[in-house]
Amino acid sequence: MVPDPAHRPLRRPRPADGTASAEPPVPARTRGRAVRGRDPQRRRTILDAADRVIQRDGPDASMSAIAVEAGISKPILYRHFGDKSGLYRALAERHVDPLMERVRVEFHGRTNLRVRARATVGAYLGMIRKNLNLYRFLMHRATAEDPRTRGDLGMMVRRLGEELAEMLVAEGQVPDPVRAQIVAHAVVGMVQAAGEWWLDHPEVPDDVVIGDLTGAVVGAIAGRAG
Repeated sequence: MVPDPAHRPLRRPRPADGTASAEPPVPARTRGRAVRGRDPQRRRTILDAADRVIQRDGPDASMSAIAVEAGISKPILYRHFGDKSGLYRALAERHVDPLMERVRVEFHGRTNLRVRARATVGAYLGMIRKNLNLYRFLMHRATAEDPRTRGDLGMMVRRLGEELAEMLVAEGQVPDPVRAQIVAHAVVGMVQAAGEWWLDHPEVPDDVVIGDLTGAVVGAIAGRAG
């Protein structure tokens, strides 16, 4: 019996070399692994777990401990962030951006320079002291192990210095733009370095560090013509 042509199964055309044609690739967006990797809620859950482990274990927090805390395996952890460096950068974005924003808010206030400087220094030191283990994990371990994270954090600090310089010029504190850049980056670096020192000397009272560092900041800005 001759089959009815209308019911013949469709065949894929063979390439010119006679080999069988390959199955069409599955779009990346339909692969379960890629879809899960882009799930924002699951990423937040993993980052929450990372925060808890880092606050508990400090710079020695391991990827295995973070995965256990999140209830997943290490391969799934890396699936969401690409690799360890991706997790570092996600944590930096999660925590350093709000810190920088808080500093900006304080220094762009409408009060006089000394009051704003004290509020800014106090906010910065208070936040790094409150999140000591997280700060050390990001600023010490992550920057040492991952050049890209080090570059990202360095860029955040430089942007803050540039914004401070623009503010000093706009307010007439340091009218010359070049000198404003020098003063602003010196101030940012001084506060960061003093904060690092203070974390290793918790016996020094907050008011002493904040008061002396405020005086140094105001002096650096007001005495720029010396």
